[in-house]
Amino acid sequence: MATHSSARTATSKRSGSQLSPEAIIEASLRIAARGGDDAFTVRRLGQELGCDPTAVYRHFRDKDELLLSVADRTLGEALDGVPHGLAWRDRLRALAAESLRVGMKYPVVSSLMASRTTRRPNEFRIVELILGAVHEAGLTGADAAVHYRMFGDSILAYVGQHAALQLFAPTEREADQSAWSREYRLADRERFPRIAGLVEELAAVTHEEIYAARVEALLDKIERRAAEVRAAEAAADG
Repeated sequence: MATHSSARTATSKRSGSQLSPEAIIEASLRIAARGGDDAFTVRRLGQELGCDPTAVYRHFRDKDELLLSVADRTLGEALDGVPHGLAWRDRLRALAAESLRVGMKYPVVSSLMASRTTRRPNEFRIVELILGAVHEAGLTGADAAVHYRMFGDSILAYVGQHAALQLFAPTEREADQSAWSREYRLADRERFPRIAGLVEELAAVTHEEIYAARVEALLDKIERRAAEVRAAEAAADG
């Protein structure tokens, strides 16, 4: 037994010494993809990697640095799903769709990053993609900056919100999701006549419809502002 224990200890030490930032990021993603909310605890990572948990700190200053690195990897995965050669609206639609897909694949990451920035290469690539699309639509300068933020922040917010819902306990998640079919149906019709008049329609709305409507509204806003700019420039030239 002592020999086996020594062998396990030696293996663990070798695993720890052979760790790399890449291996730690991959382990965090595996835990996150299984629905675990402990993808950034050194204890869980040590178990996943088969090493001393403190070995993680040889490569990442703290859990926040690890989170930002893992989140940037998920941004890269979303970008990889965006086809090349699309017109600006289709490019942003594809980015929105991939952001949601990846966000639901790693909900703990997306829920934590809804109001954060990774400040890393893949985030820069996404910013460049959105700014390029906005510029192609016809916006420059402050208009481009504002509408890039409008689009990017709105997508992050929705994906993060929807991802957070996936982390609720099943009973809590079911209660929230079924509220339109239960509690809202029982709302007092005299006090809340508009709810009562649309109770069936409200219950039938899906998350996919909400997200698609949000994305299209954002794209329409970019297009409207670009048309306003063109009209103002034409008037000035005239």
